[in-house]
Amino acid sequence: MAVYTAVSDPSLRAWLAHFPVGELHGYEGIASGIENTNYFVDAGAGAFVLTLFERLDPAELPFYLNLMHHLAEHGIPCPNPVADAGGDYVRPLEGKPAALVTRLRGRAQMQPDAGHCRAVGTMLARMHRAAADFGGTQPNLRGLAWWRRTAPEVAPHLPARERQMLEDELAVQTTFAASAGAAALPRAAVHADLFRDNVLFTDGDGGTEIGGVIDFYFAGLDTLLFDLAVTVNDWCLDEKTARFHEPRLQALLGAYRRERPVSAAEVAAWPYALRAAALRFWLSRLHDAHAPREAHTLQPKDPAEYGRILAARRADAIGCSRMLMAA
Repeated sequence: MAVYTAVSDPSLRAWLAHFPVGELHGYEGIASGIENTNYFVDAGAGAFVLTLFERLDPAELPFYLNLMHHLAEHGIPCPNPVADAGGDYVRPLEGKPAALVTRLRGRAQMQPDAGHCRAVGTMLARMHRAAADFGGTQPNLRGLAWWRRTAPEVAPHLPARERQMLEDELAVQTTFAASAGAAALPRAAVHADLFRDNVLFTDGDGGTEIGGVIDFYFAGLDTLLFDLAVTVNDWCLDEKTARFHEPRLQALLGAYRRERPVSAAEVAAWPYALRAAALRFWLSRLHDAHAPREAHTLQPKDPAEYGRILAARRADAIGCSRMLMAA
């Protein structure tokens, strides 16, 4: 979420006239994130978030917006898209496809404790259960095929040791993806980007009640295990070592398993999922670092963090395998 496209007041007022939200009271750009242009919008009917999609194919947008609506209808506190008078969620604004969704309560907790992680584990499992009957068919567009296309673009920018790790891990993930173990993993529509800044907590700084799960624009069909791995790699990270903070890890995994028991195939595949999740974000951050886009407001993220995480997951395959079973 960044500001790449400036939106004028007259343009926004004219655009909002197509939606049942009343008069515009005010709006401001959101600086965090890297993919789309986002604004907070206050209107007569309440508070909303406006997103202008900078790189996504308009044909992809119904999947994300319909998934959010599906989850909201199933009791998950996520943004609910607002339809225009014709029943459409997307209309062009400033030459870009744009959508309006409800704004949720709370704020991100960037220094979570075990209580926050427990709440996230419970919510993630409930999201997975709620997504089981969602009819969308779009794959995870930042999955293995994207990794294999992107790796040659970023590899020349890496020192030899990191370039070798990238090549080795791609080979491992390619082999695993073709295996019977991978085929046995449960799949559904997943968030695929459930980082700390995409969960909002209420009740003050120490509160552990989730007010909302946001930013579904990397969602797609993938294994539930990959989604869980993305989540623990961020929420349960010991930043000093790139290993796991055990109390937070056990809290998140234990809460998840109480809501949705994991299979034997998932336990066996857990080390691969953790490494895949680390690889995905290392590659995307490398890509953003070496092929940046101009933006009015942008907060880039450090690729080295996920290079260290991938190295740590590769070094502790046995420990990774045991942790999911023990939670």
